[in-house]
Amino acid sequence: MNLEPDICYAAMQSRDTRFDGVFFVGVSSTGIFCRPVCTVRLPRRDRCTFYANAASAEAAGYRPCLRCRPELAPGTSRIDAVSRTAARAFTRIDAGALTDGSLETLAAELGLGARQLRRVVEQAYGVSPVQLAQTRRLLLAKQLIADTRLPMSEVAFAAGFSSVRRFNHLFQLRYGMNPTAMRRGAQPAEDGRIVLKLGYRPQLHWDGLAGFLASRGATAVERVDGGVYRRTVQVGDITGWLQAAPEPGRDQLRLTVSDTLVPVLRHLLAGVRHLFDLNASPEVIDEHLGGDPLMAGFVRRAPGLRIPGALDGFEVALRAILGQQISVKAATTVFGRFATTFGRPVVTPWPELNRAAPTAEILADAGLQQIIDQGLTQRRARTIQALAREVADGNLVLTPSADVEPTQQALLALPGIGPWTVQYLTMRALGQPDALPESDLGLLRAAGCDRPAELLTRAEAWRPWRSYAAMHLWQSLALSD
Repeated sequence: MNLEPDICYAAMQSRDTRFDGVFFVGVSSTGIFCRPVCTVRLPRRDRCTFYANAASAEAAGYRPCLRCRPELAPGTSRIDAVSRTAARAFTRIDAGALTDGSLETLAAELGLGARQLRRVVEQAYGVSPVQLAQTRRLLLAKQLIADTRLPMSEVAFAAGFSSVRRFNHLFQLRYGMNPTAMRRGAQPAEDGRIVLKLGYRPQLHWDGLAGFLASRGATAVERVDGGVYRRTVQVGDITGWLQAAPEPGRDQLRLTVSDTLVPVLRHLLAGVRHLFDLNASPEVIDEHLGGDPLMAGFVRRAPGLRIPGALDGFEVALRAILGQQISVKAATTVFGRFATTFGRPVVTPWPELNRAAPTAEILADAGLQQIIDQGLTQRRARTIQALAREVADGNLVLTPSADVEPTQQALLALPGIGPWTVQYLTMRALGQPDALPESDLGLLRAAGCDRPAELLTRAEAWRPWRSYAAMHLWQSLALSD
C-alpha cells in the first residue's frame, strides 16, 4: 500500500474511522505503534512513521499500544488488496495456515513455489509470510491476555504457539514485558465461555445483517433473540457455540464463545470476521452506492449494511441449493430437517439451539435415498451429494482465500448448479464485493427491472460494490413485506 504521510497524519488528527486498520502509526518518542483512531495525545508529525500493517510496525521495532489495542483494528477489505494472490495468502495466514502447516504447503495450495510466495507477500505487505503469521499470533495472544482469564498455557496454544517457552520468549522480545504483566484489568472469568471484542468501521446495520442470517437458518443451528445472534459451531471434530452483538457506544462487536472452541479460536475468529463482514469500509461503499438515484434511498434507510458471509462455505452452498425455486421459509424448513438428521448434537445454554450444521464429509458419505427423504427430488439430492463430495475431497474450496474464477467454473460444472447459485456463493462464501445474482426475482422486482440483462446494465453504476447493492435490494423487500 502506498501511504501518503500527510494524509495519514491528517487522518490521525481527525481520528477518521475510515482509516482504522488501513494503516498504523509508529511513534519514535514512545516506541509504540497505534491505530489512527487512538485517543492518546497526538504526537508531533516528525515523530510519526506510517505502516500498512501491524507486522511492518513490529518489524520496525515498535510495540502495540495498550490503549487503542491494534489487535482490535478491522482488517482491509477485499477491494483494498494489492494483488489477488497476496490477498489470498494473507487471508490464509490470518486464519492460521502457517501455524497448522508449512510455507511450502501454503505455496503449493496457491499454485506457487515457496520463494515466489514469499516475494509476492513481501511486495504487497512489506514483510514476509512468517512475520505476518508471527504478528497475528502475538496480537491474538495479547487480546486473550487482556480480555480473558485463560491460563497462560492455553493462551499460548490458542494463539498458535508450539510451546509456552517460545511464547514467553517472543512476547518478551517483541513487547518488552512478561505476558502476565499485561493481565491487569482483565475481565472476570465466565464459566464455560470467553468474551472477546472485534473492531469494525462504522456504521454497522446490525438488524439487517443478523436478520438476514437468522431468516435463512434453522432454529436448531442459528437464531436471533433480542438483537443477539447465536449459533452452534463445528470446526473439525470440535463443537461449541457462539453469540454476538454490537457493544453499545463502541465500534466493536462483543463475541462470546464456548470454552470448548478455544483450540480452534484462530480459525473461528477469522470466520466470524467473514461471517459479519467486519473488514468492510461502509462509508466508502455507501457513498458510492448513494450516488445512484435508485440506491440512494435504500442506503439512507440501511447505512452500513454488510454482506452476510459464512463460517463454513459448504453450509451456505447447501442452503442455496435447498432454496432453489422455493421460498425462503420452505428452504429453512428443509435445512432444519438436514440439521436434525445429519448434524451433530451440540450442548449450548439454549435448549432449542442444539445441532451443528451438516458437514460436507457427512453428506458425502450419506446414501442418496437418505438425502431424498429430507424432502428433495432425486435431481436436487444428486446435486447436494456431488457438491459434498467435491468439498470433502478438497477439490472445491469455498472460502475467501479461494481463487474466484476457477472456483466459479468448478461450481458450474456440477449438476444442478447454475449462474444464480454461483454468484450467490461468490458473495457469501467467497466474500467478493462485486458479485450479482442477476436472475434473482427479488432483485429484479426491487430494482424495477424486467430482465436480468436490464439489471446487469443498471448495475454497472454500482461497481465494484454490486454485492452490497444486492443486499440493499433484498433488504428493501424485507422491509416492505
